[in-house]
Amino acid sequence: MKLKICGMKYPENILEVGALLPDYMGFIFYEKSARYFNGTIPELIKTIKKAGVFVNESVENIINKINEHNLQAVQLHGEESVAFCQELKNKMDNKIEIIKVFSVGDDFDFEVVKPFENVCNYFLFDTKGKLPGGNGTTFDWKILKNYKSDKPFFLSGGIGLEEIAAIKNLKLPVYAIDVNSRFEIESGLKNKNLLTNFKRKLEIVNL
Repeated sequence: MKLKICGMKYPENILEVGALLPDYMGFIFYEKSARYFNGTIPELIKTIKKAGVFVNESVENIINKINEHNLQAVQLHGEESVAFCQELKNKMDNKIEIIKVFSVGDDFDFEVVKPFENVCNYFLFDTKGKLPGGNGTTFDWKILKNYKSDKPFFLSGGIGLEEIAAIKNLKLPVYAIDVNSRFEIESGLKNKNLLTNFKRKLEIVNL
């Protein structure tokens, strides 16, 4: 399982966390978010993929951000349609990873993800809450037993050190673990020591 650290905001902290070599770092380009990123991403080691997080943004604006920040992945956290994902995929000539987010509650129907299988590289399952993301709570992972697709996915939603044991027991195509609010000193400012500990424990799970 790979590691994505999302909601990065401050240049010094970005470099500090980047030294841990996560597989992905996420930058939120949604103005209503407390973790809204409106700066310049400092130079990162090339193995770290930069993911832009968008909520109901236009294809044109997403492509502008991809080019401005040299993003390798796009995370769609709104109500983007299959046609929208297809348009973005076509205009980027398949050169960008598209991650479609689904907010999961107790009554979530995994049938809704099927139409997106051919237009996205990955799904991301987050906790349904008041905000598009960063609500800081986990959903009941038992519902994932209803996931029948072979499409690898990111698992998100209030994941902290306490969830490591449950992650170890997942028998599903989890491509990456996505962490954010549980490792923050304040919105957008990550605790490097906690992340170091989590990454080490996640690596043990992967053995």
